Amino acid sequence: MTAVEPDEVADTAPPAIRVGAPTERRNPRSVDLDLMSTRDVLTVINEADRRVPAAVAAVLDQIATTVDLAVAALRAGRRVHYFGAGTSGRLGVLDVAELAPTFNSPRHWFCAHLAGGTDAMWRAVENVEDDDRGGAAEAAECVDAGDVVVGLAASGRTPYVLGALAAARAKGASTVLLCANPEAEAARSVDVFIGVDTGPEVVTGSTRMKAGTAQKLVLNTFSTAVMVRLGRVYSNLMIDMVATNAKLRGRMISILMEATGCSEEISRRALHEADGDLKTALVSLVSGAGVTAARAALARSAHHVRDALALLAS
Repeated sequence: MTAVEPDEVADTAPPAIRVGAPTERRNPRSVDLDLMSTRDVLTVINEADRRVPAAVAAVLDQIATTVDLAVAALRAGRRVHYFGAGTSGRLGVLDVAELAPTFNSPRHWFCAHLAGGTDAMWRAVENVEDDDRGGAAEAAECVDAGDVVVGLAASGRTPYVLGALAAARAKGASTVLLCANPEAEAARSVDVFIGVDTGPEVVTGSTRMKAGTAQKLVLNTFSTAVMVRLGRVYSNLMIDMVATNAKLRGRMISILMEATGCSEEISRRALHEADGDLKTALVSLVSGAGVTAARAALARSAHHVRDALALLAS
């Protein structure tokens, strides 16, 4: 066997980068994690998780700015994109997948881009997160001026994400970086920076934990607020949901009863007369107008229930 010199190993080894993000630091409260009882391990994780909501609360102003950007973009016929890798990217896919059934939002409004494509949802795809050119090429192909592009990267330095953000900005899109590193250098190169300070993970570097939880909370908060601003919610009720099964059809009846104070019989009849359109039935019951007038008012008000009710009341 031929001996391999150290310099040859260095020349052939894949590149290694040491990341200085807070998520890569050791958590002093979990140093002896492997020596703890099962109950103590769970306690340490649970106590660490309690920090996440407070960390998200500290960046609500930045999330609000992002919501306003997204609402303006969607009203102008543009789109919102998520670009991410690994856990961050999968959380973006999950958020987008849940919007259509919950709010009946057009599927082109939100687009999720995951490094490595569909296969990466189910298994780790090696090296794709380091492909800044791949992220840039994907963004250049699908992002348009006026879109909003949200980069998801726990460390704040994922090359695939930063490449996508740079290409999106060059095309005239608004750019946002969501990460768990308040010190990320990329903060200076985006329009909105959301650096959630979740600190070191219980298992060092495992950003599927607190960092992932924070991203899930921020994405839920962001996309839900966007839908509220776009009139997809009346009071705190889902009024644009898609009734694809018996449970959801029953929920429509319950929503009408809650929103209007009408009986189940009246609510069922109104929904039937509206051909299953919950918004039309709701506007009809609240305003006292017929189904045809309710449908016309919704069309004139971009399907915003309160605006349609104001039209019928004037």
